[in-house]
Amino acid sequence: MTTLFDPLQTGKFSLANRVAMAPCTRNRSPGGVPVALNAEYYAQRAEMGLLITEGTAITAQGQGYAHVPGLYTPEQLAGWQKVTRAVHERGGCIVTQLWHVGRVSHTSLQPDCAAPVAPSAITAQARTFILDAGSGQGHFAPTSPPRALASHELPALVQDFARAARAAVQEAGFDGVELHGANGYLLDQFLKDGANQRSDDYGGSIAARMRFMLEVVQAVAAAVGGGRVGIRLSPVTPANDIHDSQPQPLFEQLARSLAPLSLAYIHVIEGATGGARELAERPFDYAALKAAYRDAGGRGAWMVNNGYTRAMAMEAVASGRADIVAFGRDAIANPDLVRRLRLGAALNPWDKSSFYGGGARGYTDYPALPA
Repeated sequence: MTTLFDPLQTGKFSLANRVAMAPCTRNRSPGGVPVALNAEYYAQRAEMGLLITEGTAITAQGQGYAHVPGLYTPEQLAGWQKVTRAVHERGGCIVTQLWHVGRVSHTSLQPDCAAPVAPSAITAQARTFILDAGSGQGHFAPTSPPRALASHELPALVQDFARAARAAVQEAGFDGVELHGANGYLLDQFLKDGANQRSDDYGGSIAARMRFMLEVVQAVAAAVGGGRVGIRLSPVTPANDIHDSQPQPLFEQLARSLAPLSLAYIHVIEGATGGARELAERPFDYAALKAAYRDAGGRGAWMVNNGYTRAMAMEAVASGRADIVAFGRDAIANPDLVRRLRLGAALNPWDKSSFYGGGARGYTDYPALPA
């Protein structure tokens, strides 16, 4: 019987176990540049089979939160080199999450204070994290109204994703990349009809709304190889004011379309991100989603996420329902999470007040079990 602690080969990734660190925004890269503290944080967690970094902006336009790292300047790539080197020295495997936030941004974070971009000019009823112009202190603020992207702008955006993927692997030293196609950010905005009300070839039907995401996935796979690429999806989360009227047929068709691309993994958030695993108003059949992917020939590892306990994670892998289980807040609070899960040891509680911004407190100072 396969266990959570067995190794896994998927795509180009050789994982020591089936525990993944989910991408968690921490707002600790001043000016978008990773620093030594970030390297320490990820290296502490290198025992996990796969580390997925916090969302990392592919361009300045893709930024949506203060002190979130990027992949578009030499200083950012040099900073990430320190992170990947530290993780590799401890035998870890690390990918970065390629992020364009789309409409979930603020004019103060955009080049020339421009409006954020989106598939349609619909403001997200959500908040983002910005800096006060006077004090430089961070605080949450409503997102700014976006402008709709013109169709002629989309090919350049696709290439922005591909360029960032190449930089991540070839310059920053990552083992691969994960595309952020979840949680109401740009790729998810194009996918779902609550945010995409276009009337051109990128809106309307399911096939048209999938088009931009699939073009991005194909371009990134061509840039670094499909075996170094994963994608994160969230069929029903309401995060960042996102929704779709018919998520089941949408995501099953998407899964069938992703199957031929030889991706390393599919990362699925079950339920509301960081919240309820079942939403009465948004029922979804995750087994049918996986079946659609497998029946269409998809062979990438199936990663599940959202509120998994030790018992749930072990059952998911043992039953074959999942190949990898991703942990978010427990990975933040437990640098030795794999060891604790093996032993059935108690987990450190997380400190929500230190999730976003700050320094070492609540970041690199969580204790590990005694040796």
